[in-house]
Amino acid sequence: MSERPENRVFGKREKQHIIILASGDRIRHMSIRPWMVAVTFCFAAMFTVGYLAATSYLVLRDDLIGATMARQARMQHDYEDRISSLRAQVDRVTSRQLLDQQVVEEKVERLLQQQIALSARHGKLDDLLTRAQDAGLQQAPIPTEREERPEAKPLAYERRADAAGVKAIEALMSPRQSLNADPAETLRQSYATGETAADRADRMFSKVTLSLKDIERRQLDRIQSLTAGASQTAEAIQTILRRTGFDTSDVSQDTAEAGGSDLAIGGPFVEPETTDAFEGSMGELDLALNRLDDARKAAKQLPFGNPSPSSDVTSRFGNRTDPFLGRLALHAGIDFRARVGTEIHATGAGTVLTAGATGGYGNMVEISHGNGVTTRYAHLSRVLVKAGDKVEAGDPVGLSGTTGRSTGPHLHYEVRRNGKAIDPMRFLTAGLKLSTFMD
Repeated sequence: MSERPENRVFGKREKQHIIILASGDRIRHMSIRPWMVAVTFCFAAMFTVGYLAATSYLVLRDDLIGATMARQARMQHDYEDRISSLRAQVDRVTSRQLLDQQVVEEKVERLLQQQIALSARHGKLDDLLTRAQDAGLQQAPIPTEREERPEAKPLAYERRADAAGVKAIEALMSPRQSLNADPAETLRQSYATGETAADRADRMFSKVTLSLKDIERRQLDRIQSLTAGASQTAEAIQTILRRTGFDTSDVSQDTAEAGGSDLAIGGPFVEPETTDAFEGSMGELDLALNRLDDARKAAKQLPFGNPSPSSDVTSRFGNRTDPFLGRLALHAGIDFRARVGTEIHATGAGTVLTAGATGGYGNMVEISHGNGVTTRYAHLSRVLVKAGDKVEAGDPVGLSGTTGRSTGPHLHYEVRRNGKAIDPMRFLTAGLKLSTFMD
């Protein structure tokens, strides 16, 4: 019977390593299994790795600490640089705020000066616009998208200039106050909106300046419109007067010679003061209104009225057959058909020269209107004035009748200049045209 090997039991048996330890007469042994070897190896490897790591840390520790300190130093420098940059920006913003505040204050001062100038202009305009309104001048409508200005209130938009100026100053004061805010807050707002307080002030100032310019432009348009209206009216009156054989300069000269001291002017010639466009426009309006006043005064001094508006003209000026002699004769006036007792009116302001019976005129009233012009009202049944009386245009001077060299009730009306008879129809026609230009 063969002997079976000890290390084979149903196959190959795992080998074991036995360690024998002898100490005197004592002998000990232990079996070492493979897993024990593996565990031991692992612990040895771990110890070795830990030892090497600790050694490396001790060796490299100084370098790591130095790198960390260097990184912290760099971070500190970066923060310090950032803080310095922010401080510099805050300083720049503060300096900019001071400069912007000065600029805004200068602009507010300029705006106040413009407002004061507008107020001063209102005072100067009041008299001229009142004169123009009293003269019956109407402004040509100036179109505007903002509002309609009724003609009954010619100074409405000039008064609104004060309110516009106050609102403008308040608008500019708001950004000026914002300049005193916290610089950091101002800096954040500037970054957020991209617009500084000075930029807002510039924008508001530009808007307000344009508004004031628009007000000034409308004032100039109104002044120029009134100037044109006054000049056209004065020219129309002068044209009518020239067609009747008179000129305003002739009438003014005759009035001055008669004692009109208000027309006596003179003095050495001095160059006019340098003025802006607005002052020049007001000067032109003043001259145009003076010219219109002179033209109307000249027209009022002449007999352009109708002595008997409700009566028809039956005989005109010029040569005609004399009703009594039957031959050609000059009719020095015009005749109005008027029943006895019809009220006769003065055709212009003047002084009564004659009031009573005067030859073939019968009861006659003769009125001097100055400038060598006289009017005669003949064949009156009754005289209502006496020599030396002052009369105005439209005042009653007598009642119509048939006294003197007359064939029936009527009014004989004459106009004479320097004693020479002039066709009264020229004055009556001119009076009708002048009625649309007189106030």
